[in-house]
Amino acid sequence: MPADFDVVIVGAGAAGMSLAYHLCAPGADVPVSVALVDAPPGPLRAPPRTWCFWEPPGGPYDQSLAASWPRLRIRAADGAATVARLSRLRYKMLCSDAFEALVERRLARAPRLCRMEATASAVRDDPSGARGEVLTRGPGGERVLVTGRLVFDSRPPRRLPPARTTLLQHFTGWFVRTGRPVFDPATADLMDFRTPQPARGLSFGYVLPLDPHTALVEYTEFSPAPLDTDGYRRALDHYTHDVLGIGPFDVTAREHGVIPMTDGRFPLRQGRSVYRIGTAGGATRPSTGYTFAAVQRQTRYIAGRLRSGRPLRVPAPYGRRARMMDAVLLRALDSGRVDGADFFDRLFRGVPGERLLRFMDGGSPPHEDLLIGLRTPVVPMLRTVVELPFRPRREHPAPPLAPSSTDTEESTP
Repeated sequence: MPADFDVVIVGAGAAGMSLAYHLCAPGADVPVSVALVDAPPGPLRAPPRTWCFWEPPGGPYDQSLAASWPRLRIRAADGAATVARLSRLRYKMLCSDAFEALVERRLARAPRLCRMEATASAVRDDPSGARGEVLTRGPGGERVLVTGRLVFDSRPPRRLPPARTTLLQHFTGWFVRTGRPVFDPATADLMDFRTPQPARGLSFGYVLPLDPHTALVEYTEFSPAPLDTDGYRRALDHYTHDVLGIGPFDVTAREHGVIPMTDGRFPLRQGRSVYRIGTAGGATRPSTGYTFAAVQRQTRYIAGRLRSGRPLRVPAPYGRRARMMDAVLLRALDSGRVDGADFFDRLFRGVPGERLLRFMDGGSPPHEDLLIGLRTPVVPMLRTVVELPFRPRREHPAPPLAPSSTDTEESTP
């Protein structure tokens, strides 16, 4: 049996849930009927995870944050620390289960929302092109054709677009609880380069304290391929014991992720009535892997247009200048022309923290971009600028889906 709506959202990760949340806010000039199609529990459903972003205090999700920090710290390979004190911004961590609970409270009160637990096997325009259609299979094997004036597909891409450079940001994190107070709850370690560096790309530690005894500690690499499970375990063992020296601790939960970092162009449309959002719609910043803030801008804009009855126009999440700078940085890292640890350490030592965060979010004006560019290794970067137009774009397989995070109670001496 077909089911017809104004909007069909495929996938209930950050992008799908955010779009549903904004579409179902009270007070629309033009009420919008929404179908949210999410995969049944299993490998196709997004695992529990955390998202980090920065914005002023008092944001719309503050009530659900795990923590926020007014200071960010960068540690160079020799241990020298640079601390950025944020006066107007906060670095924020939001766990997916808390975000989903917040969204669910709004969706439960939305009279024109339909939740569907089903696997989407095809997302396409209908034969006329005037509507989109999603062919689904429910948990019991039943088939339902869901149609909508517009369809927004938020599922991870099956293939990455052709690109001159493609790296992966891959990481594994432990939520740790220590026996003694070792963390500063007011300071997040954004990049700690006291880690062995890979042959291509860079690596760093990442520490987000929740209280003096509890933190999310991650090992992250920007490199061509992920590690195996034992590789991440060895890296985290080294970082927690040899670098941080936090003593005995319990691992209460884990998270793992693989994020594409590519200068390929993600198409925003895959038909007259079908759009891509989230990572598949280009919301991941290629040079950093941050996604959540761009997802909010993208989905809030889409919802605002539809709820006001205006024609839909979906802008690219990042401007042309930002994408060009990302392409240069990715190529410079991948080629080894710049030392990644030294590159980011120099940026944070030479640029005020809030200005650099604005740059990393793609919102800095041209004169700030120029000033920041002068803090980078100018000759290698200029050489990369000249080289880029002559590099061919090649296809790259999509990164593997991250396994579900598993709550544990594991003691580590």
